[in-house]
Amino acid sequence: MINVGFNYVVAEGKESEFLKKFSEVLQLLKSTNSGMVDAKLYRSMDNPCEFLIFTEWESLDAFRKFTLSREYKETVEYGKSIVEGRPRHIVLQRLE
Repeated sequence: MINVGFNYVVAEGKESEFLKKFSEVLQLLKSTNSGMVDAKLYRSMDNPCEFLIFTEWESLDAFRKFTLSREYKETVEYGKSIVEGRPRHIVLQRLE
């Protein structure tokens, strides 16, 4: 298992749109055999436009496969209209 953190700063006034898109993508990932185990959405206490999506994946290969999918590319393209700057992603592996 691996975890991936997706950090986003959403344009002011686009927070609801971001939350809706998160729900749509999560629904898609849960309804397909994507390799995603779970996802949680967090909002910054200091900046209500800053979000963290913390995901758990079966493997690094499953995550990489997702990043090559049409759905991922479409979401990234759409995100450019509501996200400020470049999102930051970090891949983590839990130590046993």
